[in-house]
Amino acid sequence: MLAPKRVKHRKVQKGRMKGQSMTGNYVSFGTYGLKAVEAGWITSRQIEAARVTISRRIRKVGRLWIRIFPNKSITKKPAETRMGKGKGSPEYWVAVVKPGRILFEVDGLNEEEAKEAFRQCGNKLPIKVKLTSKREIS
Repeated sequence: MLAPKRVKHRKVQKGRMKGQSMTGNYVSFGTYGLKAVEAGWITSRQIEAARVTISRRIRKVGRLWIRIFPNKSITKKPAETRMGKGKGSPEYWVAVVKPGRILFEVDGLNEEEAKEAFRQCGNKLPIKVKLTSKREIS
């Protein structure tokens, strides 16, 4: 599972997920990409499940790029703990995803194979996603 090696601050604030993604919003490495349509948190476990799903579909013919990384820690207090006594300890890591962000990219597949791989991948993710292709530079 993905997690940062070191972070400046162990516990971070919740933050807000308003607006569109300003960076990572176009396919740059592969031919087809999986684009987020809505905002949300994607955990490192969900990223791994999606990666395995795509890897099974592309086998040895294609190439896969993961364009998101979970660098935000989510804390949790133990069960049956009273209010107060500070913030809980970090439990897991999430990637903050805004609409328009490219999550995964593939190359070496035709459109039907990419569509099927990303359809199965989208079932593992908590947000709505869509298939997008490399834009033509003219």
